[in-house]
Amino acid sequence: MKVTTRIECPEDAPATRRVHMAAFPGPDEADLVDALRRDPAWLPGLSLVAVDETGLVIGHALLTRLRVGDGPGLALAPVAVAPEWQRKGVGELVVKAALTAAEEAGEKLVVVLGDPDYYGRFGFTPAEQHEVTGPFEVPAAYFQALALPAYDGGPRGLCRYPEPFEAV
Repeated sequence: MKVTTRIECPEDAPATRRVHMAAFPGPDEADLVDALRRDPAWLPGLSLVAVDETGLVIGHALLTRLRVGDGPGLALAPVAVAPEWQRKGVGELVVKAALTAAEEAGEKLVVVLGDPDYYGRFGFTPAEQHEVTGPFEVPAAYFQALALPAYDGGPRGLCRYPEPFEAV
């Protein structure tokens, strides 16, 4: 089957929620996406879905605004793929689409908390290499940053995630 990506439309919200509910053991990530949609951190053009050839939403990657020091950055979270589509390249496809959309929007820096082996394939490296720190205690390898082409050495500093992340 052919899989494509596109910007999430408002009418995709229920299908996107179903993907997150199926991909994770509880509702936290689905609730986070719903809360972020109502938050000023939401950037509609940076919520990407993967769809199968019938148009069914099978994956989602979300980038939202966060503060890095005194400047703007993006948080990549959450990323979800319907279980029957996992390990088939859908996650990689939708993450790449989201990062491309961020690049085209002129964004500078994306941070992610996740597996360095997985996110390293997209160019993420430990955030400390960019003088970026996270608001939580995790091994340095897991809090990562990706400098996009518009990156000019900043922003740098402590990341402040939007308020909906506090509930996760």
